[in-house]
Amino acid sequence: MRDHLDVLIVGGGPLGAALALKLRDSGLDVGLIEARPDAPGADPRALALSWGSCRELDRLGTWAAIRSRTPIETVHVSQQGALGRVKLSHEEMQLPALGYVVNFGELQRALHEVLTTGGIEYRTGAQLVDLKTLAHYALATIEMHGQRQQVTAALVVLADGGRSVELVPDLQRYSRPYRQQAVIADVHADRPNGGVAYERFSQSGPIALLPRGQGFALVWTQPEQHAPTVLAWDDARFLAELQQAFGDRAGQFVAVGPRAAFPLYLRQLSRNHAQRVALIGNAAQALHPVAGQGFNLGLRDALDLAQLILATPRTQIGAAPMLQQFGRNRRLDANLTVGFTDLLIQLFDQHPAWLQRMRSAGLLALDLAPGLRRAFTNRMIFGSRI
Repeated sequence: MRDHLDVLIVGGGPLGAALALKLRDSGLDVGLIEARPDAPGADPRALALSWGSCRELDRLGTWAAIRSRTPIETVHVSQQGALGRVKLSHEEMQLPALGYVVNFGELQRALHEVLTTGGIEYRTGAQLVDLKTLAHYALATIEMHGQRQQVTAALVVLADGGRSVELVPDLQRYSRPYRQQAVIADVHADRPNGGVAYERFSQSGPIALLPRGQGFALVWTQPEQHAPTVLAWDDARFLAELQQAFGDRAGQFVAVGPRAAFPLYLRQLSRNHAQRVALIGNAAQALHPVAGQGFNLGLRDALDLAQLILATPRTQIGAAPMLQQFGRNRRLDANLTVGFTDLLIQLFDQHPAWLQRMRSAGLLALDLAPGLRRAFTNRMIFGSRI
């Protein structure tokens, strides 16, 4: 890798790749490093992309390469044991779909293939091991194939999910565990999914069913102490318990694939930038998967940062005024998205009768107010911009 870059991006996942591709034809010297030693492997995890994210990926030239994608035409929100539900539809928004469900690995491979066509110094098997920031540049130490190289950059962007945050001084970190785990699996019902995504607030925690193929990708939130028990259930017990918690609106569940679980927490930094450093995606904030907003928020981070870099004179890239502007640009969207998902968990994690009645009234009000519903749906699809 050359000794000096305008922009060094750390993390070759979808967000870092999208940022690099947005800058590829700018004339800037851009480098992208990824710790993974080779091309992305198979990763069947389901990823819910909003229509806004799909549109941006199409502009980057990667959307057509993603073959396994299932449209989300309707979102159905309800709560267990109480009245009230909301339906959001693509027809009301006059869009082909509210979004799509894709395989994480397929998205990653599509971006990787475009990156390898040139225009970006793209290095796999390379990781950031040290970072020093000075007034006029950042000094990054990169380890590749057992050797170390120092590279200076006007701007370093951390897009590695937070793995390098500890290398950046003067950032306050806020972290709170939800004491929950997300149990994930593929499930099938006795009828096709019809392009409907479900968000069901059950007594144990939120249940998300994302349409994938003819079945669903399940994300079932469980108290952390109960998750191991859920994973240990045989298929029949798992399907019966899921049916009891979810109801029959998606039909009768008839099959479930292998299960896994991961812990859930809220993490946010005091700001998304430091001297000569910008942070995007999970490096800046990690949120609960309820409402499926994490990746879409991170992609907006990446694309907004790219737009700002392109609008900044080359000699001012990475300088304090540019990074302060990045912080202002992203503050509203990030705070609203993180705050909204956290509020949902706080509101639906408790079950007194008065709170259930309030939640029912809120869902009914949203369902009966078309203007409010469209504004809410638009916010979920495109985020908030200042």
